[in-house]
Amino acid sequence: MGKSDTATPRERYRAQVRTEIKEHAWQQIATAGASALSLNAIAKQMGVSGPALYRYFAGRDELITELIRDAYRSLADTLGAAAAEGADLSGLAHVLRGWALADPHRYFLLYGTPVPGYHAPDDTTAISSEIMATLLTACAALTQGAHGAHGAHGAQGAQGAQGAQGAQDAPEAPFAAHLEKHRAWAGDHPAPPAALHLAMSFWTRMHGVLSLELAGHFTGMGFDPDRLFAAELDALLP
Repeated sequence: MGKSDTATPRERYRAQVRTEIKEHAWQQIATAGASALSLNAIAKQMGVSGPALYRYFAGRDELITELIRDAYRSLADTLGAAAAEGADLSGLAHVLRGWALADPHRYFLLYGTPVPGYHAPDDTTAISSEIMATLLTACAALTQGAHGAHGAHGAQGAQGAQGAQGAQDAPEAPFAAHLEKHRAWAGDHPAPPAALHLAMSFWTRMHGVLSLELAGHFTGMGFDPDRLFAAELDALLP
């Protein structure tokens, strides 16, 4: 039996009102940005007094936090479901782009300019860590597979196998070695240095292209953003 099945009428009503408030909040964000979010303006749209809404959200920051949690949860679940169905890193990249294009304002609330004066609580970081863990797992599988392929073609006997294993375990570049010593962002994921480097490169390059595209910076340049994204992804993959 689900939680909604055991909720009282009062609890269901409260949940419905909170959902309606969040819907109006997203509309405000789409119109004027998250920094302009106002509970009093939402109350006016809903035809109730400002103080009435404070029974559901203590203030603007609590409302923003709820929206951020919902957005992170949506992305984490979307990527997790794709990975469970067998999507590799390339597949996850296209899932990420599809999620971002479906609702740019939701994307920018997570990865755009921080809201002035707002500080997200620690539990939002925990949800974002699920997203990174999914990507790290895909990166580890890809780098291990690439090293295994190189070893199969270039190794001769036991010496070649040892060389392939050494290549897998060793950092690929100075920055990979740096990441191995500064891996708090990866949580307790056991990804090897090469996978850490690939995940960080993936995260920065894919979000860089997405942020420029969604902000309209490619408009009028005459090229296909789909092809740019695909080319950047191809250049990134080993």
